[in-house]
Amino acid sequence: MAVTINDVAKEAGVSITTVSRVLNNNYPVKKETRIKIEKAIEKLEYKPNAMARSLITKKTSIIGVIVPGITNLFFPTIVEAIEDITKSRGYSISLGNTGGDAKEETKLVEELKARQVDGIIVIDPTIENLEKGCYDKLSKLVPLIVVNGAPSGNKCSFVCYDEEVGTIEAFEYLLQLGHKKIAFIRGHKSFSYDIKEKIYRITLKNEKLDYMKILNVGKGNSIEVVDRVESEIRELFLSDERPTAVFACNDLMAMGVINACSKLGIKVPEDLSVVGFDNTLISKLAHPKLTTVDLNMKEIGHRAALELIDIIENKTKSRKKVILGTKLIIRESCEEI
Repeated sequence: MAVTINDVAKEAGVSITTVSRVLNNNYPVKKETRIKIEKAIEKLEYKPNAMARSLITKKTSIIGVIVPGITNLFFPTIVEAIEDITKSRGYSISLGNTGGDAKEETKLVEELKARQVDGIIVIDPTIENLEKGCYDKLSKLVPLIVVNGAPSGNKCSFVCYDEEVGTIEAFEYLLQLGHKKIAFIRGHKSFSYDIKEKIYRITLKNEKLDYMKILNVGKGNSIEVVDRVESEIRELFLSDERPTAVFACNDLMAMGVINACSKLGIKVPEDLSVVGFDNTLISKLAHPKLTTVDLNMKEIGHRAALELIDIIENKTKSRKKVILGTKLIIRESCEEI
């Protein structure tokens, strides 16, 4: 039979109300009384009923986290960092995967609201929902942090990295190596991909480069994108428009390029330089090791969690805007032309 709060009260020789105050930590209780109750809880191995407790405190101690994919290691790394913080502060997380679909994203948000989670973190939301202002509206109802997705006009709180600076640094590096034919690989409908493509176009214009090749490989955050990139690159390399370098919008896409080169007998970096983005574990496991842009994923996760908990616990109303720096990690996949 399950141990109840009544059993704890009898064991400690106090009222149920006093036990409740210790459990919820919402009223002062004498130190010696608190110690007696804590010893009773430990002896009886009492586990509070989370659902009943949430009805009393109006707090579920659950934070919803929404991601567009779980096979791109960028997202699990951030989620793990979020959980490092939330767990230490007494919260658990509820994870939802949208697969990059705007309707699924909206559905997951509604489900989390219905479960009365204490707050929500949305990582790399769809551009459709950003442009509709969905998260501006949501932030007025639920404590919210958006990670990596804050176009001008959006009024929700966000934590992101400086993608523009990171992308510019990557292109400048390729230009310094003498590359004038740079292909660009992206996925569809993403604020993140759009920023990178904008920098690509500006770079070509500023440098007066004629070669422009943009490959859109669809959903970019699942493992299947590696094969799709491989197929697209194979066609590109068999045409007359062969580049000397490729910029990929994430490390999975860059891995697809390296795989295609391996099968076609094209040497990386001797025949083709490849730059990725994110600095996930895959960049260190690739052969050759991948030059990529580091986004400090753990810090992003930590900051997102801390900022959300601040909104939840301190009822912070002001809009939060945290932009973290990036760093180009030079490894083996690029070479001077």
